[in-house]
Amino acid sequence: MPNLHRLARAELPEDPAELAGFLVGKLVVRQAPEGNCEGSCSGRIVETEAYLPGDAACHAFRGRTPRNASLFLPRGHAYVYVAYGTAMMLNVSAGPPGIGAGVLLRALQPVDGIDVMQIRRGNVPLRDLARGPGRLAAALAIGRALDGIDLCADGPLFLADDLTPPGDVGRSVRIGITRDADRPLRFYQRGSRFLSGPRWLNR
Repeated sequence: MPNLHRLARAELPEDPAELAGFLVGKLVVRQAPEGNCEGSCSGRIVETEAYLPGDAACHAFRGRTPRNASLFLPRGHAYVYVAYGTAMMLNVSAGPPGIGAGVLLRALQPVDGIDVMQIRRGNVPLRDLARGPGRLAAALAIGRALDGIDLCADGPLFLADDLTPPGDVGRSVRIGITRDADRPLRFYQRGSRFLSGPRWLNR
């Protein structure tokens, strides 16, 4: 991909909410994993949610555990967890070392390796390949083995920028939570057809 620039940690905003807005329009690149459905792919982030220190909806709210330890790494590391027993969720750690915070990647616009994503997702329509965090993780072959990896380093999964302007970034309340549900910590690319969530949130 021309003009592809791997994001350095120093480029990532230190504030979790700022990081969530900053990541809209950036790329997630998945290098070819071993095994079935091999192939590299990438997608443009069109929707994120921030989870802050002291936020009752954040997995770090009750402190550090072996399961959420990656949230406490320096910003720019992957935090991967399982939701609903089966769906993987890909997050970016978003705080200083030892301060648990994260950004959930909610939706991507597929860019490269779309055929590979379709194999992984069962040949669903393009719009639905990575629209929603569980679908996103499945399209990129995200598993718990990627939990804790550095998304700013050379490896199987990293954040990048191809210098494409993100367009108008909107902001709303987060989706599917009950605690601290009124906080406007969801960021999205206005006008994108790859967004998850109800239409009234995507205006």
